[in-house]
Amino acid sequence: MATNSSPQSISLFSLLLLVLLAVFSSGLLATGGHAYSFSIKEATVKEIQQAFKQNRLTSRQLVEFYLGEIHRLNRVLRGVIEVNPEAINQADKADQERKAKAATSKLDLHGIPILLKDNIATKDKMNTTAGSFALLGSVVARDAFVVTKLIQAGAIILGKASMSEWAHFRSFDAPNGWCARSGQGKNPYALSADPCGSSSGSAISVAANMAAVSLGTETDGSILCPSGSNSVVGIKPTVGLTSRDGVIPVSPRQDTVGPICRTVADAVYVLDAIVGFDDNDEATREASKYIPLGGYKQFLKLDGLRGKRLGIVRKLVSSFATSSEVTRSFENHIQTLRQQGAVLVDNLKIDNLDVFLNTITSGETLAVLAAEFKLALNTYLKELVASPVRSLADVITFNKKFSKEMVKEYGQSVFETAQATGGIDNDVKTALQSLTKLSRDGFEKLISEKKLDALVTPGFDISHVLAIGGFPGISVPAGYDSNGEPFGIYFGGLNGTEPKLIEIAYSFEQATKIRKPPLFIASKICSKHDRLLLQALLHLGEGLE
Repeated sequence: MATNSSPQSISLFSLLLLVLLAVFSSGLLATGGHAYSFSIKEATVKEIQQAFKQNRLTSRQLVEFYLGEIHRLNRVLRGVIEVNPEAINQADKADQERKAKAATSKLDLHGIPILLKDNIATKDKMNTTAGSFALLGSVVARDAFVVTKLIQAGAIILGKASMSEWAHFRSFDAPNGWCARSGQGKNPYALSADPCGSSSGSAISVAANMAAVSLGTETDGSILCPSGSNSVVGIKPTVGLTSRDGVIPVSPRQDTVGPICRTVADAVYVLDAIVGFDDNDEATREASKYIPLGGYKQFLKLDGLRGKRLGIVRKLVSSFATSSEVTRSFENHIQTLRQQGAVLVDNLKIDNLDVFLNTITSGETLAVLAAEFKLALNTYLKELVASPVRSLADVITFNKKFSKEMVKEYGQSVFETAQATGGIDNDVKTALQSLTKLSRDGFEKLISEKKLDALVTPGFDISHVLAIGGFPGISVPAGYDSNGEPFGIYFGGLNGTEPKLIEIAYSFEQATKIRKPPLFIASKICSKHDRLLLQALLHLGEGLE
C-alpha cells in the first residue's frame, strides 16, 4: 500500500474525516469540483434520462464524472484499458441534440456512456487488442456492428474495458482478469477476490461506477461469471441475436456479445440497442427471428415469475457455490421464487453432465474450440487494414520475442494447441457431434420433458452447458459471503427464450434488491482500520500500487 503517510500515523479522527469527504465527493461531485443536483453514483439509465429531461444533468457532466472515477480508481482496479479521447465531444453532441429537441425520446441510451470490452472493434482513435500488445496499433476496417448500433442509439463510447487476455484463450494458467496491457483486474468488493473472466473489466467498471453500462462477450462463462463475481447483471444472448462482426473471435459457434450492467432494466436497454440482422454475420439471419416486435423492454414485469416453471439442478454448481453462505442464500431465494408465483421442479438431473464437464479444458471441447479459434482468428487478422500480426502463428512468435516484458510466466499453451490443429478435420467433426449429442440428450431433453421455462442454479457452471448450444442465460446479484465477496444466481433457457429469462430475472431482482455498491476491501485479513483507510484513499485518489 503506497500512501503519503503510514496507516499508524493517521488518527482515527483524520481517518473518519477522509471517509466522510470520500462519501460526499463520490456521489454529488464530478471532475473539476462541479456540484450537481443529481447523484450520479449508482444511477440507472432511467434515472439519468430523467435527470437529462429535468435539466439537472448533462451528458458532458456525466462523462466527466466517469472519467474522473476512472482516473481515481483504475490504477487499483485495472478495469479500463483506455478511454476514448472523443468521449467529451460525443457528449457535447448529445447535449446539443437534446437541446435542439431532436428525436431522442425513444432512445433509452441517448447520451449514455458505455464501455466496450477490448475485443470489440472501434474505428476511432482507440485500440482494439484483446488485452494484448500484439495488436497494439492495429487498424480495423470499421466499427463492430454492435458499436454501430450503439452509436445509432445515441450512446457515447466511453472507452475500452480490460479483459482476460485473448478472452482467456492464450493460456489457462493465467489468472482471470489479467492482460498484458493493463495488468491484473481487481474485484472492487474484495481486491483479493477473483474478478472472473474474460469480460472482467466490463463487470469491474460498472460495479465500481466507472461507467453506466458496458458490453462484454462470452464463449463460455465470460459474461455470466464476472457478472456474478462482481455483483452486477449480465445477459448472455442466444448466439446470433447480436452480431459478432468486428469482434476478435474464439468460436463463431459459441461467441456472443451481451450487456453487463448494474440492473436488469439497464441490461435490457443495451440489449434492445444491439440486437439485429447483420449481413456480415450469417448467424444473425436465423437468430433475428427470435427478436420480439417492440423489443425486450416490454418484458420488464414485476410479476414476471408468476407461472414460470423453473428447474433446479443442484449438482450444477461451481466449487465456490458450495460455501455455506451461498447454500443458505440459494435456499432463501428458492422460497422467494416460489412466493413470487414460480412453479419449482427440484432435484433435477442433466444426463451425462459429469462427462460433459470433464471436457471443458481438455478432450472434445478444447479440441473443437482450438480448431475453431485458429481459423476464426486468422480470418480476423487478415481482414485488418493494418496489423503487426496477421496470423495466430505471428502472435505466437510475437509473444516469444517479448515474453519477458509482455507475456509474463503464464505462457501460451492454448495458442500452441490451436496452432497445431489442421482445421475442422474428421476428429474435430466427431468431437463436435459428440458435444451436440450431449447437449441434445442432456440440457435440451430436460427442458423439454419437464416443460421448463428455465433452469436456475447458484453456480456459473451452467455457462458450460449453455455454451454448447449457444443458449442464453442471465446472472443476477444473489448475495455476499462473509468476506464480502459477491455471488450471483443464474437463469438459463433454450434459444430465443430471452423474453422469459428477462421476466424471471427482473421479477427476482425487484423482489430481492440485493445489489449494493462495493466496499473495496483490501483483503480477507485486513483490519477494520485499514479497510476504512483503503476506502478513503481510493475515493480521494491516493490509490495503491
